[in-house]
Amino acid sequence: MPEIAFSDISRRFGPVQALAQVSFTLRSGEVHALMGENGAGKSTLIRILAGLDRPDTGHLALNGARLPEGQASLMKQAGLRFIHQELHPVSGLSVAENMFLDYAYPTRFGLVNWQALNAQAGKALQRLDLGQINPRSPISSLGPGDQMLVRIAATLIPSGDGRVPWLYVMDEPTAALTGEESERLFAVIDELVLQGAGILYVSHRMPEVLRISNRVTVLRDGQHISTLPRRETDQDRIIHDMTGRDLSDLFPPRASPLAAEAEPVLEVTGLSAAGLRDINLHLHPGEILGIGGLAGSGRGALLRTLLGASHRKSGAIKLNGQPLKTRPADVWAQGLAYIPRERRSEGLMMARSIEENVVLPHLTRFSRLGAFTDKLRQRQVTQEQAVQTRLKMVSSRQVCAELSGGNQQKALFARALAGSPSVLMLDEPTRGVDIGARFDLYRIIRSLSEQGVAMVLTSSDLPELIGLSDRIAIMHDGRLDECIATDGLTEGGLLARFYQQSQSAGIAV
Repeated sequence: MPEIAFSDISRRFGPVQALAQVSFTLRSGEVHALMGENGAGKSTLIRILAGLDRPDTGHLALNGARLPEGQASLMKQAGLRFIHQELHPVSGLSVAENMFLDYAYPTRFGLVNWQALNAQAGKALQRLDLGQINPRSPISSLGPGDQMLVRIAATLIPSGDGRVPWLYVMDEPTAALTGEESERLFAVIDELVLQGAGILYVSHRMPEVLRISNRVTVLRDGQHISTLPRRETDQDRIIHDMTGRDLSDLFPPRASPLAAEAEPVLEVTGLSAAGLRDINLHLHPGEILGIGGLAGSGRGALLRTLLGASHRKSGAIKLNGQPLKTRPADVWAQGLAYIPRERRSEGLMMARSIEENVVLPHLTRFSRLGAFTDKLRQRQVTQEQAVQTRLKMVSSRQVCAELSGGNQQKALFARALAGSPSVLMLDEPTRGVDIGARFDLYRIIRSLSEQGVAMVLTSSDLPELIGLSDRIAIMHDGRLDECIATDGLTEGGLLARFYQQSQSAGIAV
């Protein structure tokens, strides 16, 4: 069975040592996960594997024979295929036409043989049990997940040289996928492995790696730290190898007790809205209230209603003793800030600068005489928040699209904190960031809590929800059914409560 060995691969970019004597082996018939923080060297290693870059020292070998360096076409001939998170399909073409972008169209009498083209595309889809996808359908009719599966199936179309791909490199393939789409991808990965292919799976999503991988390699600061069979490692070991820190250090402890006798900073009474029924809760300064529940329980609806993005049907909301406004812009100005779960589609203007994104909800604070913008003050505030959030940037004018996922998330935090909020709503605050950025974001959240900022937190990551929250309110069918302290709470115990059919309703939290 084929295998590719990295032997003492090193690569330097100016003063930065991107890779330092990295050695490990990729084999067919298994899923090999590659993990590491941003800057660990994963992207550089993949570029070398793809023939897009050359190592300074070291080499690649296929079945013991040294491979030429920096020749992408030869890597493809060697049976390697690369599946990226950004697919860029040609929207005006059909599924089959997109599948044939890397191949010569079959012809008959000098014309495109559309019947053969669609038949070959359909056969490739069938090999991965994707017969439900019609090769004649417009590619634009498919979601991102199915478009990725089509891209994978396209590699199974016979090439002119008769070579069959055996190693698939998947770089953050589930970054833009829903849970259901991810499940379909995992089914395809299982099918590829059964057919003898190998998968190099690059991801920061720990549950995925622990679920589908056979071996796990960890890089840190350009160095190879470990390659272990999945059965010999776990989340604690992987995090330690990635960061040099233990999982027990992930959630900073509260340094001082909550001031439970203080007046609530946020009070919600009898709130009803679309997807919500008779919500009652209160939040004290510095308190972190987790909102837990199954999908569709109403967590997102609660945050949207508090923000003013959804219309209230009844009930009252007070912030610092004053009625909360009903328009999002006014809510921000009043002292309630929000970090959305989707930073690209709901949070940041990716083509705009960090500075423009940070000051966006606070423009009235930076205006002089009601008409002129205080650019100097905007830049100063952006730089102050960049320091507080450990946002790594070239300058405040850097475009957000150029930032890593972790730094994009920190830009969202910087924007929220620029308004000095009393209450901060966090919707999946560490979604799509690596473990190093998580450490930083958890430190920020705990620091804000110690400074008296109250927070409402939703997260599908149960350790995160338990590790950060002081209390967790459990939602069911648009109601807050139960509120529990997190001391001694386990993931299993919390999940069991999610599934219980609550008999109570309208609980005050």
